[in-house]
Amino acid sequence: MTEVTDESYEPADHYDRVTHAWGLLLGAELHYGVFATPDEELDRATHRLTERMEEGARFEKGLRVLDVGCGTGAQARHLATTHGVDVVGITTSPVGVATARELTEAAGLSDQVSFEQRDATANEFPDDSFDRVWILESSHLMRDREALVSEATRVLRPGGRLVWCDIVRHRVIPFLEVRDRRDEFATLREAFGDARMEPLADYVRWFEEAGLTVEQADDLTEATLPTFQAWRDNAARHRDAVVEALGERGHEAFVRSADILESLWRDGTFGYGLIAAAKPAP
Repeated sequence: MTEVTDESYEPADHYDRVTHAWGLLLGAELHYGVFATPDEELDRATHRLTERMEEGARFEKGLRVLDVGCGTGAQARHLATTHGVDVVGITTSPVGVATARELTEAAGLSDQVSFEQRDATANEFPDDSFDRVWILESSHLMRDREALVSEATRVLRPGGRLVWCDIVRHRVIPFLEVRDRRDEFATLREAFGDARMEPLADYVRWFEEAGLTVEQADDLTEATLPTFQAWRDNAARHRDAVVEALGERGHEAFVRSADILESLWRDGTFGYGLIAAAKPAP
């Protein structure tokens, strides 16, 4: 995909600025929803996506889990309390780490869940150091997705499992279309950061080339479509607080971005995918 990007862009800077507002706009779990019906509550739909990921991960008590792009730690805390696993969350955002640690300490889970500021494309953990790797909606903001896949596979123990989900691209966007829609892509970048989407098939290939066996590759485009109306509803409901955090322009950019993303879902440009894979045992 051809997109207008800024080589000086730092995902951490973006996350530091939007962390509080996103909790209001995107819901407690800070990700897309998988909707059973178009008017289902966002929190129920986002939790259904989490459940789909959990099914692919096949957690067992006592496992060590790496949460890549952990945000404010909601997923890590949920996994620890629900499955009895130990979780290490990583993010490039210092605000994210600080917030996640504060919330985790308040929940009494600091002995089970920890957070570190690390780059997922060069995480510096030892080989074979995690039983599960969890990558939820963070890969599209990383410059080198193949490095992410390589690192995630490297730190996964033989017999371990990896689950991934994110926005995907269904078609190549011609240069002339990118030029004509440059204002739309600029709005998306302002609201969500400098994202680069790739096809679900590319992620499947990267995981397989890294040595994983892909057992599940699901297209969730249709089920995630109602997310955008739910975001617009939250933007209206929490308008004053969002404007205080992001400014009037930031609020308007978010609402406009929800409109743009919905149109890209509907015209077959973007969508959503989920992958579950295993690292073969020796």
